[in-house]
Amino acid sequence: MRKRLEEKRNVERSSNGSGSAHGKSSSRRAWLGGCVAAVGAAAAGVRVHAEEGEDKGEKRERYRAHRGRIRQSVVPWCFRPAWDLETLARHAVALGIESVELCSPEDWPILKRYGLVCAITSSHGFEKGLNDPANHPRCLQILRERIEATAAAGFSRVITFSGMRGELDDETGIRNTVNGVKQVIGLAEEKKVDLCLEVLNTRDDSHPMKGHPGYQADKLEWAKEVCDRVGSERMKILFDIYHVQIMQGDVIRRIRELRDYIGHFHTAGVPGRGELDDTQEINYPPILRAIAEIGYKGFVGQEFIPTRDPLDGLEEAVRICDV
Repeated sequence: MRKRLEEKRNVERSSNGSGSAHGKSSSRRAWLGGCVAAVGAAAAGVRVHAEEGEDKGEKRERYRAHRGRIRQSVVPWCFRPAWDLETLARHAVALGIESVELCSPEDWPILKRYGLVCAITSSHGFEKGLNDPANHPRCLQILRERIEATAAAGFSRVITFSGMRGELDDETGIRNTVNGVKQVIGLAEEKKVDLCLEVLNTRDDSHPMKGHPGYQADKLEWAKEVCDRVGSERMKILFDIYHVQIMQGDVIRRIRELRDYIGHFHTAGVPGRGELDDTQEINYPPILRAIAEIGYKGFVGQEFIPTRDPLDGLEEAVRICDV
């Protein structure tokens, strides 16, 4: 079967004039057909061929998620500039990842072309959020538009943020955030879309995307209080394991305690927000097993910053999380 698959791919490349997925739509369709055939050929196993080293014409066997307990997603920003969205989508399909997330509506046609979903969609950004009433007009407009578009596309989650603390104490920030959310939560309920408030760490100041000093929702308790006061099943927490480990730790216990509040997960290695390998302090397999055991049916998004070959790192993360 694999020999026939390779012969088919060679014929497709010859007829399209290129092995790259960045060519015409017919080339993309041919590549996708090859992927489908590869998946079928590997139905009895756990590995398939993934395209790699196109400029060298090299291939190697890659792990493909297959256990079905954890639905995996991947975040694009941390793989740029090495990969554009289409390249990431190709690799996601080959590795058994079902979603590329935190994308805007203009990106969704690429995902749908590859049979991918957007597990959680982008919105207003983390610096100017709902904790400050001055930001409400802009944030709420974006959230309304994104809730509508997310539902129309068949997706089900939108990210939101507290914003920076500034001079706000926790009680004022929570109250302002709740007041803001209550202006859009009815629409979210109508459209069956979850709003997920992300908890970010404020301790790491080494890199603008490794930590966010001054961000207000840096504790799970802060986000939980917002959810409780909003009082809607559509108000959730985005539990970023990397950020929570840095700020509070005790990850498995917190996952179990907040099982009814969590709408989405993110991963990355600590310290440094690198790969999920044995150079970092988080032991991911028992965490992922705990996520499966609480009956969580959403996605776990890979959001690490590669420090080596990005495809090797993503494959390893997929394998580690496929518990």
